[in-house]
Amino acid sequence: MIQEFLTYMRYERNRSERTLLSYSENLTLFENFFKALDSNLTWSTVDSDVVRLWLEDMMDKGNKASSVCCRLSAVKSFYRYALARGIVKRDPTLDVVGPKKEKPLPQFVKESQMDELLDASSWGKDYKSTLKRTILMTFYETGIRVSELVGLDDKDVDLVRQELKVTGKRDKQRIIPFGEELAEALKDYIAIRNREVERKDTALFILYNKGTGVNEKWVRHMVGDELSRVCTLKKRSPHVLRHSFATAMLNHNADLESVRRLLGHVSLSTTEIYTHTTFEQLKRIYKDAHPRA
Repeated sequence: MIQEFLTYMRYERNRSERTLLSYSENLTLFENFFKALDSNLTWSTVDSDVVRLWLEDMMDKGNKASSVCCRLSAVKSFYRYALARGIVKRDPTLDVVGPKKEKPLPQFVKESQMDELLDASSWGKDYKSTLKRTILMTFYETGIRVSELVGLDDKDVDLVRQELKVTGKRDKQRIIPFGEELAEALKDYIAIRNREVERKDTALFILYNKGTGVNEKWVRHMVGDELSRVCTLKKRSPHVLRHSFATAMLNHNADLESVRRLLGHVSLSTTEIYTHTTFEQLKRIYKDAHPRA
């Protein structure tokens, strides 16, 4: 039966050799499983409980949810084919749902690495250096998105109240507070910018060689270059700095709802992914403190 299905997929559905090999391996895995469970079982007599047992068995053996779902997909495709051709009378996979795929954990830069990166003594006093350091500090101390940073104008910065007015997704605005260190950095940046750069628009952050506001491409490239100085993360982007902001806030006892509002997340579930870092910190504390750990 498997070979007939593979022939159909090859010649009628024009599937690649790689896809056919994957189908063959996954269907054989399932067949071996239900035969080992009961030698009298066939593709026609397998029921949904057997399929679920197979999924549980794969998960118990440490297979990733994505791999399990891929194998289930192959079996579902086989049964759709077999049912359409009258080879089987029912599809035991119809109501079977694969395991929830794991969300990739957010990468973040350690606080010690950010302290090293933002150390004023490692930066020059010229406009280019001041611009870069101030942008990096703004990302890390406010958690804003790259599109939000690029959209900042002078009018969006209140240095007295130490607040940033940000326009996020779907043009929703939010107010983000910032600390004294960033306030001083912004004051210094604005002073040198007004003195040395001929501005052609109202953007807060101005490219030194054009006089116009920074763009997302330039910011992404700059952040990647600068982060490579202090960390070896595969992904070095403005969004990593956003993750780093959220992680630092939670590690210093900020509540999840406050972090959600600062990040501009609609749902709290989106923010919850950052709690893995605080849990990892708890595990380290436990290991260091408990006498039997």
